[in-house]
Amino acid sequence: MNALELINIGEKKLRQKKIESFRLDSELLLSKILNKKREKILINLDQKISKKNFFMYRRLIQRRSKNEPIAYIMEEKEFWSKNFFVNRDTLIPRPETELMIEEIIEIFKKKRISILDIGTGSGCILISLLSELSNSKGVGIDISKKALIVAKKNSDKHKILSNIKFLNKSLDAKFNEKFDLIVSNPPYIKSSEIKNLREDIKKYEPRIALDGGNDGLDLIKKVIYKTKYNLKAKGKLALEIGNEQHKKVSEILIKNNFKIEKIIKDYKDNVRCIISTYIGK
Repeated sequence: MNALELINIGEKKLRQKKIESFRLDSELLLSKILNKKREKILINLDQKISKKNFFMYRRLIQRRSKNEPIAYIMEEKEFWSKNFFVNRDTLIPRPETELMIEEIIEIFKKKRISILDIGTGSGCILISLLSELSNSKGVGIDISKKALIVAKKNSDKHKILSNIKFLNKSLDAKFNEKFDLIVSNPPYIKSSEIKNLREDIKKYEPRIALDGGNDGLDLIKKVIYKTKYNLKAKGKLALEIGNEQHKKVSEILIKNNFKIEKIIKDYKDNVRCIISTYIGK
């Protein structure tokens, strides 16, 4: 059997299971098995596939046919033009989060700053920021030790080493320093809405990274309240939020002495991020 024949078998299986990206995913999964770039496979579709690779490929197709995210099967997700290692211990990075990264870099370009990333997960936000903001330093915290293993693996992969550290801490943690920027993509989905999420999200991504409580604001409120004590004077908070939450979140920020600086919308025109400045008591 050659590569084309195997890809066609994978495509047929994924199409039957109504996987939207059936052709692309069937090609990507073969690239993982053969440890070759997808493009190289596509220009050599006559190459023979061993029996061992055939069975390995079939297992991956089976996983994808059950709606397991392609990022988890491939064990990587592109974010900010970098490939990040991901697994089921971390949320899969989303393209809309890059909009927040872009705005933060514009605000702090050519400045040396200290960053705290709350709920760092895969570390993609903090690592991306430090790769762009020369000589800055950052701390990523997460209550999941398994997520921190992933984050550390990514910092090693992208050679962000001397100016970054990851700590197994909660929002209640105290720090010996204050930060110029605190960034967070906390859980913001209402508990009652988790069941309505797509199968690939609710079944495979960590609930702890999705569930924001009864109103979706439990963790957001706590982040806002706690960051007041960890920000420098006029320090900034960049917060990713859910659909239709920006008015409530803005009210909470203002009540806690933050000044709204920037509202960022995603590709569907929903407010996805609020950047604010702490103006003190």
